[in-house]
Amino acid sequence: MNDEQPNGNPWMRSLLVWIGIFLALFFAVSLFGQRSESTGSTIQYSDFRNKVAEGSVSEVQVGEQRITGRFKNGDAFSTIPIPNDTTLPQLLQNNGVRYAGKAPDEPNVLMYILVQALPFLLILGVAFFALKQVQKGGGAGGAMGFGKSKAKLLTEKQGRVTFDDVAGIDEAREELEEIVEFLRDPQRFSKLGGQIPKGALLVGSPGTGKTLLARAIAGEAGVPFFTISGSDFVEMFVGVGASRVRDMFDQAKKNAPCIVFIDEIDAVGRHRGHGLGNSNDEREQTLNQLLVEMDGFEANEGIIIIAATNRPDVLDPALLRPGRFDRQVVVPIPDIEGREKILSVHMKKVPLAPDVNPRTIARGTPGFSGADLANLCNEAALLAARRNKRLVAMQEFEDAKDKVMMGAERRSMVMTEDEKKMTAYHEAGHALVSVHEPASDPIHKATIIPRGRALGMVMRLPERDSYSYHRDKMHANLSVSMGGRVAEEIVFGYDKVSSGASGDIQYATGLARSMVTKWGMSDKLGPLQYEDQQEGYLGMGGSQRLFVSDETNKLIDSEIRTLVDDAHARATTIIKGSEDKLHLLANALLEYETLTGDEIKQLLDTGKLDRPDAPSASSSPQPPRSATVPRAGKRFSGEPTPA
Repeated sequence: MNDEQPNGNPWMRSLLVWIGIFLALFFAVSLFGQRSESTGSTIQYSDFRNKVAEGSVSEVQVGEQRITGRFKNGDAFSTIPIPNDTTLPQLLQNNGVRYAGKAPDEPNVLMYILVQALPFLLILGVAFFALKQVQKGGGAGGAMGFGKSKAKLLTEKQGRVTFDDVAGIDEAREELEEIVEFLRDPQRFSKLGGQIPKGALLVGSPGTGKTLLARAIAGEAGVPFFTISGSDFVEMFVGVGASRVRDMFDQAKKNAPCIVFIDEIDAVGRHRGHGLGNSNDEREQTLNQLLVEMDGFEANEGIIIIAATNRPDVLDPALLRPGRFDRQVVVPIPDIEGREKILSVHMKKVPLAPDVNPRTIARGTPGFSGADLANLCNEAALLAARRNKRLVAMQEFEDAKDKVMMGAERRSMVMTEDEKKMTAYHEAGHALVSVHEPASDPIHKATIIPRGRALGMVMRLPERDSYSYHRDKMHANLSVSMGGRVAEEIVFGYDKVSSGASGDIQYATGLARSMVTKWGMSDKLGPLQYEDQQEGYLGMGGSQRLFVSDETNKLIDSEIRTLVDDAHARATTIIKGSEDKLHLLANALLEYETLTGDEIKQLLDTGKLDRPDAPSASSSPQPPRSATVPRAGKRFSGEPTPA
């Protein structure tokens, strides 16, 4: 929560007050400037002379700029005379109209003073307003407050987050719990010579819970907690960011002991000296000031800096040395145990059906971060609401998982029967090779329902979390990726092979390239590195081949081609040796559209599928969803990419 007054921006309130004063002066001038007497209706001067000639006018008052009078029926009138009309007095005399001269209007003294003083009042008001802002010290809410810190003091009276709400990252939580204990009881550590850490850097992929950990520290510490983003320091004016850093630490000193949380610190903490000219002067000055405040000549006792980033490799080394960020706390992607705990936390807010098993969901979501799991629970709840259910069942979680991992179903997509048949054989080829490869992960699901950019998919899930991949598993993944292309060649012929295997070819080529150039899995090239991971444009990663000879480049390309060709040959051998099972799988996919891993195993073992709820084989085939799709989409086999 912000510590500003809850009744709005004081700068805006002051401006509205002055606008109200000037409007009141304007209306006062307008009021005094009005004529105090009624002049009646205005008539043309020619009509006035005709009325006089007709004898309808009883009396008039002749002025230099206006003639006023009354008709004999009592109505008042006014008109504007023609200059130097010497015949009017004689006309009035001849028709018996009483007339008299009219003295010029005396100026309104108050109106004159207001009109003359209004510009000076305006200047004085603007000067007073600016002086008031300067006297306030250029506070963050004032017009001159661009040099003040934007750090917000969190109280979290409502929605308080504690360590009980953080699951799946136990090691990171223990590191930060020690900081909270130090703030609560510093004598426990200082009597043994321990010093309070200056800072802790939370490092992890997006969505792993870095900000959630910081909020938990705020909820547990019981001390003031300031939060700010790294981008809030940097402005276009040189020196503003450094001023904000100084002001932030001044506020922290007044509230010590306290915690300052800087989110996305890589926005201000990148390597110095990489910019040309003055392009990075503001950011570098801000970083210099931050370094001095964290560990300079003046000690900032009782202030702990906690920062978060997912790019620790771009941070300046001076920021990472002991005395500044004493600890680097890695917040990893949770394992299966962590995912189960995270799901249990998020499922507390969802009414669950008895068949929901968090362990099963955790096993089927490898590589999911905490944010992904929270999104999974939310999608399941939304699906149950759309289906008018009172409880969220396991089916909703399975459907939500498929939507998150493979994309939403595109049941409205139009496909011809030929396209459906080719997709079914393509996915059956992936599934058949996967079953016959011992090192391959078990099949979780095979479908020919379009999802995302894929016309079909065979999804494989590991039985446990894998942190490294072995050579036999990589060769198995290469063979599985070639299974769809081989099935098309065998069933439809060389000339009918489609572009649907483009995603599989891209995956196989990338995996083979990594095996040869990064992981040393080529006998001819040996355990040497030939490519390096580089940071690309706008932070996008890419690979760059190191400086090698032309002969070595040719050998690298040859080894990549050999690995992919061997995988293609192995997939061909498997599918040709079990062509009857290929047709069996493809026909089942055409009939049921989606098969689970257990159903595929049952079908290959027994030759039949026990699904009483599904349409029988004797029923009429399903009609195509509409007309035709004039393009071939990508088909992916769903295998995880090796790290």
